[in-house]
Amino acid sequence: MRIVLGVGGGIAAYKVASLLRLFTEAGHHVTVIPTEAATRFVGTATWEALSGNPVSNSVFDDVHQVNHVRLGHEADLVVIAPATADLLAKAATGQAGDLLTNTLLMAHGPVLFAPAMHTEMWQHAATQANVETLRSRGAAVLEPATGRLTGSDSGPGRLPEPEVIFDAALALVQGQSDYQLPLAGRTVTISAGGTREPLDPVRFLGNRSSGKQGVALAVAARNAGATVRLLAAHMEVPPPAGVEVVPVETALQLREAALAAAADSDVVIMSAAVADFRPSEVSDTKIKKRDDSADPVITLVRNPDILHELVELRNSGGHAEGQQLIVGFAAETGDSHGDVLAYAEAKLERKGCDLLVVNHVGADKVFGQDTNSVVILARSGSEPQEAAGTKTEVSAAIISRIGFELNHVSPRA
Repeated sequence: MRIVLGVGGGIAAYKVASLLRLFTEAGHHVTVIPTEAATRFVGTATWEALSGNPVSNSVFDDVHQVNHVRLGHEADLVVIAPATADLLAKAATGQAGDLLTNTLLMAHGPVLFAPAMHTEMWQHAATQANVETLRSRGAAVLEPATGRLTGSDSGPGRLPEPEVIFDAALALVQGQSDYQLPLAGRTVTISAGGTREPLDPVRFLGNRSSGKQGVALAVAARNAGATVRLLAAHMEVPPPAGVEVVPVETALQLREAALAAAADSDVVIMSAAVADFRPSEVSDTKIKKRDDSADPVITLVRNPDILHELVELRNSGGHAEGQQLIVGFAAETGDSHGDVLAYAEAKLERKGCDLLVVNHVGADKVFGQDTNSVVILARSGSEPQEAAGTKTEVSAAIISRIGFELNHVSPRA
């Protein structure tokens, strides 16, 4: 694939060297076009060495090749990183003052902007209007990451990690030429892993969840343009780059984190395996096994129904805009009283969430595996949707369905 990598004049330009390496190691032909300001941060020699191609930012170099026209025409993909406030403004208003802005005007393929700037610059009405203009024309504009900025303060405005931009770029190119990231500008909270309920300082009640499906959902939501918050219970896999991680252990801790996170979330996906019960008492010391004592009796109490609470909070106007999509997960087994889907449909009615992703679980199914097979049920009554394959593929289907619900269906009261 032929990629034009435009580099804006921000300190985050140094991170783009890693993005360039990801593209070249994947076998793509990359032409780097830095702005004049970008070369003050990273010199052209670095870009030439890493790309293996000559680098210029002037329309007057190699005039016989008409680069300001040719590069945009030939590119299968244009990626701008960091996309500074200045570059976003020039792109939105169609300026053509250097080789990069000329190339943007000539680009026939998909274009991806990865913004990086100070928080106030990103949140300024002019920048937000420019982003909306670019998105309305079919360009994909990622949300910046949140974290430490150049100075001592923190906030939204960090360049997304190179791996995040790389994945988003490939996802973009695999779609149609008018593809837009379906969750761009959205905040998505996802719970993942299994909760652990302590018995004593050593022991706990837990479950078999590995967190693989929740992490795959976080990656899919991130690649769809969302700002992702991952409520991470016990997981056997590391959290992905480019998402905010909130560690939790127990169901009560997850409840507190989920209710707080829901306040600014457009989507809440409760994919964690939450313990239904917890010990009524937790010993401060390890419970000893003695020959002269009776076997311990452990009394369990119910944990709160977090998913139902989230729905009630949303329906009572707890969400700032009164609009929020809530997705539950159901790990079910059938028995003599009903099959998996019958139990799942009853759970959907009882919980009141918008979508319910149903797993048929067992000793060798779902938990800890790399593959999954689910059925997505909708409260709207639409036909059940099946998805199967790797957990990455299943997550892509779930996030795609969420994007459709957000963009085509009116939010439920």
